[in-house]
Amino acid sequence: MIKYLFGSAAIALALAAAPAASQDVAITNATLVIGNGGEPIANGTVVVQAGKVVSAGTDATVPDGVAVVDAQGAFVTPGIFATLTTLGIWDVSAVQASNDTRANDAPFSAALDVVSAINPNSQHILVHRAAGITRAATTTTRSGSIFAGQGAIIDLDSDTTPVMVPRAFQMVDLGETGAQIAGGSRAATYALFRFALREAQGLAAGEPTGPAISTGDDIMLSRFDAEALIPVVEGKQKLYVAVERAADIRNALGLREEFPKLDMVLIGASEGWLVADEIAASGVPVLADGLNALPTGFDQLASTQSNIGRLVKAGVTVGVNATAMEDPRRLSQYAGNLVALTKVPGADGLSWGQAFAAISSVPAQISGLGGQAGVLAEGAAGDLVIWDNDPLEVGSVPTRVYIGGVAQDLTSHQSRLKDRYRDLDESELPKAYVW
Repeated sequence: MIKYLFGSAAIALALAAAPAASQDVAITNATLVIGNGGEPIANGTVVVQAGKVVSAGTDATVPDGVAVVDAQGAFVTPGIFATLTTLGIWDVSAVQASNDTRANDAPFSAALDVVSAINPNSQHILVHRAAGITRAATTTTRSGSIFAGQGAIIDLDSDTTPVMVPRAFQMVDLGETGAQIAGGSRAATYALFRFALREAQGLAAGEPTGPAISTGDDIMLSRFDAEALIPVVEGKQKLYVAVERAADIRNALGLREEFPKLDMVLIGASEGWLVADEIAASGVPVLADGLNALPTGFDQLASTQSNIGRLVKAGVTVGVNATAMEDPRRLSQYAGNLVALTKVPGADGLSWGQAFAAISSVPAQISGLGGQAGVLAEGAAGDLVIWDNDPLEVGSVPTRVYIGGVAQDLTSHQSRLKDRYRDLDESELPKAYVW
């Protein structure tokens, strides 16, 4: 029987062993970004040994025998930590056979485990690795129930074992979309959610449970789903709660009065700035949408690009979420937008250091990997990205990426097609490509 660990035990196990092919490397003469919220450091050095960072800063010394890369003043950062994504579980979104993001016809919801669907050879993993993303949270999305299932933390390196932490979190939608799925009303959503957690509590206590809950042909909660929610109700598995409007955020936070052990993370939170003080007082972190300038639904009428800046100003722990789960490559652009907002009268943004931390160390911390990913600190994973320009400027791209101390191949179908059609010379193309 396969047993899964949850929380800190799973994370410690995942990070314990250094990659077999990890390299000892030092990058010197860098514009060094630690990722902890501080500003870039000139003439910095970072040293990685056995897959882990051993030192970083202006006073870091390079041990004998360690290969040295001169960055020549280029930006060197920790890898970007992307949340929340569907990386590794689809190839062509319009082709169902290659798309595992939604289990539309499955009789399960909370019990869905993304691990079995992750393809380490997915071109989307390769493309996003080349964009400087080294680790990510990936999950299926809700379909027949308010529960989307259990997501995992993955790395984007080139080996065949991307899963770092299986069953890292459970995903539930308590907003507008969840209401439509549950029966057309938020009242139905919360009734289903409370029922599900009470069923989980009963199973944990060895008590008999009720019948499966279904609507039409969709089974919204089976016993298997209720069993999957036991770690959630016991606080051993994070609960990612998708909510946008201020009233939904208040209701979600209020659930902890009935279920005090919930380890909750708010996802989206477009109107979070309206209840920023309440979120801060709760201690619940937020993975906020990176770019919500205009509402896309009635639960986002108070959307503003200043949302993240105002939440941070109120003392909320905020990471930038990939607005489009299938395309987190734009995270650095979203972070750059937050820096630009500091120059707009009346707007609230973030400093450069805060903005980069919001796509690196902060989402890692929220995911349970605080101090272990998204930061160049002693003992952290040796994830390094060398950039051709300021990473928060549009158009900047990585020139070299290390994951766990291993230099990564940055090619993909996209880059090979670019190289193939860079000029009009058809002499080396297969006959099928010649007009």
